[in-house]
Amino acid sequence: MPPAAKSKLGYTPPDGGWGWVVVFGAFISIGFSYAFPKSLTIYFKEIQEYFSVSYSEIAWLSSVMLASMYAGGPVSSVLVNRYGSRPVVMVGGILVSTGMILASFGRTIMHLYLCVGLIGGFGLAFNLQPSLTIIGTYFQIKRPLANGLAMTGSPVVLFTLAPLNQWLFDHFGWRGSFLILGGIVLHCCIAGALMRPVNKQAQPKPKAEPAGCNGEAAEKVASSEANAQSDKLLSKENEDDSQSQGCLETFIDLSLFKHRGFLIYLVGNVVLFFGFFAPVVFLAPYAKHQGIDEYSAAFLLSIFALTDMFIRPITGILGNTKWVRPRIQYFFSFAVFYNGVCHLVCPLLPGYSGKVVYAVFFGLAFGMLSALLFEVLMDLVGAHRFSSAVGLVTIIECGPVLLGPPLSGALVDIYGDYKYMYYACGVFMLVPGIYFFIMHYYNYKKLDEELKQDVAAELRTCEEAVQLKMIRDGKTKHETDG
Repeated sequence: MPPAAKSKLGYTPPDGGWGWVVVFGAFISIGFSYAFPKSLTIYFKEIQEYFSVSYSEIAWLSSVMLASMYAGGPVSSVLVNRYGSRPVVMVGGILVSTGMILASFGRTIMHLYLCVGLIGGFGLAFNLQPSLTIIGTYFQIKRPLANGLAMTGSPVVLFTLAPLNQWLFDHFGWRGSFLILGGIVLHCCIAGALMRPVNKQAQPKPKAEPAGCNGEAAEKVASSEANAQSDKLLSKENEDDSQSQGCLETFIDLSLFKHRGFLIYLVGNVVLFFGFFAPVVFLAPYAKHQGIDEYSAAFLLSIFALTDMFIRPITGILGNTKWVRPRIQYFFSFAVFYNGVCHLVCPLLPGYSGKVVYAVFFGLAFGMLSALLFEVLMDLVGAHRFSSAVGLVTIIECGPVLLGPPLSGALVDIYGDYKYMYYACGVFMLVPGIYFFIMHYYNYKKLDEELKQDVAAELRTCEEAVQLKMIRDGKTKHETDG
């Protein structure tokens, strides 16, 4: 098992026990957070015709919901740090349910924007961020695996909801379906009830003793080299601890904007999120546009979700290996690049069989990226700063999340074809993928240099301590002999 990153939580995470029950609760909560906006695309064509709106206008429905989910990140962070994950997730489930029930009585598209988009989106924010945060409090060594399993909830829920939504629509219409979905999403309240706070009375890990002799110092050097890639991402944070702790006490750690790894992650993500959700949102409408029947179009989402479902835990297992975890940021960079390639190839695949092939490969790419999306952020900033980091990231990302699908829908309105939308999304993913490879190479190189400087400084300190001890021992012996 690869060594875990340094923990500044003040206790030893159990890495198991009730933590696996918490992972199951996060599995449900995260599943609804990400799958719910995607599954609603089944109703887009009918809602579009009912309200006589354009492709870009109907795309705003999922877009507003996702953007509200991301914009609610800082609010969710504050509530989690104040009250814990359990009550926040339960309130989130109630909000989403309320939004869907109110939307079932909607008479205008603006009514849906308000109920499904704003109310439902904020409810999803209260489900997503607390679930991600509490995993970091229960797991350290097995954290990539735990995150991968929790993130698997999204494709599992989507795989279930995609055909269910089509069946509900056929029998109850979109209004009746929204009413029923309002009841189904209350499962998030049950998931929240499982999120018992971690027992922080566990015996903390012993602090590292200062090296007392040259032999111990040499041993420390070897140990540091072996564990470099797992703890180096946090090695330079000690100098900022007092300031960071003060920020954490006020719930939002603004010193993260001086953190090199955080800024690399943030810049790349702002670009990639312009093309992250639109391909999923428009997958079923694209198939219907090409004359594919409704159930077959909905089945594409199920194929996508099924592939996504299996790749996420596999990605978590791979990310936890000694070969990948020390350089997990490269794994993430590849996942982003791979998504871009899939979108560029999609319009070149003809017929329904081509869309099935795309759904499979896109499911693999999307699942890899989703499983790593928050794990790499936690790897960069540490579990103790993750709550603030994810809050800051999501509020900034809500812009591209909000604008991405409508801009893509506008391309469909302008050209009357979905292929240009997929080309644009491919570019939005391909460019940050290349950017991540370059910048993480630079970041890892800098961190290696900083680590060597720290080890050299510790060696010098150790040697000085040994020399001082020898001088003191010599003086003591001289005084005794005298």
